[in-house]
Amino acid sequence: MQGHADISLSQEGRRELQGLGVPAALRNSHWHVSPLRRAVESARILGPGAFAIEPRLIEMHWGEWEGETLSDLRARYGGAMQENEDRGLHFRPPGGESPADVRARLKSWFKDIANPGRPVTAMTHKGVIRAALALAYDWDMLGNPPVELAWNAVHLFDASAGGTVVPVALNMAFESKHG
Repeated sequence: MQGHADISLSQEGRRELQGLGVPAALRNSHWHVSPLRRAVESARILGPGAFAIEPRLIEMHWGEWEGETLSDLRARYGGAMQENEDRGLHFRPPGGESPADVRARLKSWFKDIANPGRPVTAMTHKGVIRAALALAYDWDMLGNPPVELAWNAVHLFDASAGGTVVPVALNMAFESKHG
């Protein structure tokens, strides 16, 4: 879990993004990007042009568990880890935030950007996208997600000023810059 660790993209990550472009429908949208370096670098590579840094798009803070793997944590904490995971939205790493915390800050951002006719694109992280999914489907993060998301894809949601989030198109492929 990288969480708030402000690390750069790996060479492999850069290579994967180099030949990709955003779908045409998103090219003229207003971009908002997580302040973490890996998201900012991704936005620069994908080439949307100017973008705003949005702190509410930062990845979930994993506290003392940042830098750990889920399998290592499960092996180390056994039943206590399972009990924490069984809390779904209220799972909380020591010194970190819960998915419910991420969902609350994301809902606040959705309310702020909701404006019909003004598309907004977010460059963010897996935990934040899962929080959007929890909002859209009223998912408590227990069991499997309501839909399977590809992490190398674009996910399009519609947000209202009331904070309602509706999935529009999930798992949209990036376009190739090379045709």
